[in-house]
Amino acid sequence: MPAPSAHTAVVLSLHPLSYHADGEDVVVGRTDIDSYGVFPPDGAALLRRLADGLPLDEAGRWYAETYGEQVDLEEFVGVLSELEFLAPGAPAGSPAESPAGPRPVRWQRLGRAVFSVPAWCLYVAVLAAAAVAMAVHPALVPRTSHLFYSRYVTALALTVFLGQIPLIAIHESFHALAGRRLGLRSTLRINRRLYFLVFETTLDGLVVVPRRQRYLPLLAGMLADLVIIGALTLVAAATMRPDGSVPVVGGACLALAFATLIRFSWQFYLYLRTDLYAVVVTVLGCQDLHAAGRRILANRFRRLVRRPARDESGLHPRDRRIGRWYSWLMLVGYTFSIGILAVVIIPATWRSLSMAAARLAGGGHSWLDITDSFIFLALMSGQLLVVGFLALRARLRRRAAAPTYLTS
Repeated sequence: MPAPSAHTAVVLSLHPLSYHADGEDVVVGRTDIDSYGVFPPDGAALLRRLADGLPLDEAGRWYAETYGEQVDLEEFVGVLSELEFLAPGAPAGSPAESPAGPRPVRWQRLGRAVFSVPAWCLYVAVLAAAAVAMAVHPALVPRTSHLFYSRYVTALALTVFLGQIPLIAIHESFHALAGRRLGLRSTLRINRRLYFLVFETTLDGLVVVPRRQRYLPLLAGMLADLVIIGALTLVAAATMRPDGSVPVVGGACLALAFATLIRFSWQFYLYLRTDLYAVVVTVLGCQDLHAAGRRILANRFRRLVRRPARDESGLHPRDRRIGRWYSWLMLVGYTFSIGILAVVIIPATWRSLSMAAARLAGGGHSWLDITDSFIFLALMSGQLLVVGFLALRARLRRRAAAPTYLTS
């Protein structure tokens, strides 16, 4: 759609928009398609005038009289077009909304039920009962030994990898339902953080929600993890024998509980852009702190090797200010993760792979042992291939698309 001239008496037709003042800026967007833009206060005020039906030429004069400077209306309308705020074909000066109104968000009622007062009472009861069970039977307290509840390495692999998939789905569904409870849409995708394979729930609509209402959707996954750990512990407690030992079912539950606890602890690795990272960004009022931290950290390295630093003027001022100390946290975090990879994960994985390969290469092993080793090798190599594929795809996308920055 060509941008109209500032001298043409044209009234724009705009989709229904949401406005949310966030610090010094105003976030404006369409929640129906998750398209959002950050506008300065004067830009948001101009947009409100246009949405109310003020013609372009009159809006330009109003802006000049109010703020004492001219505005490039062609460029402004071009931005609205890129954000898909314009409604082609709608009656001029009226919101582009179907007679039936905006489409309701699916699972909104379920989201309200999952975070209702009775549900919260149930979650507290499960956690309290699990704490009592651990106090009565200290053997139920999560520990590394719970992972080795079977002599077959496939059991460990299935517990750590495949067994966590439905639990991760519950974690992400809590994020999604907490957002849909507020009428927000969500999407789920597979991604990676360093060498970790992760699932992500995208809730872009949170940017137009008051800040105090964002914390539950951001922390809902961690709540789910705690409830899962409590429920699995109670199942294991129910299966305990009089001598304090647990059968295979109880052992598998304790193994899953420990693996979930490890996944819960990963949320404190802020440099991996975890749930707690999103909470910190929300509290500090940042927009993309991780990108700012990476740019600042890269520039420190460039100065160290006497290369010109990349421009930081396109970074949000608050991101740039906080990113100066966050970049050091990133450096320490990545160093820690790479150290754990070199000292713990690679040696442990190599030992497990060697044991499995020895079974396949040597003789005298039962078909069950050989099958166990083969499945373990397939699971381990499959995860490495997926992580490698995601890393390669991300690299190719970065090369194909040049970065763009929206400044005001």
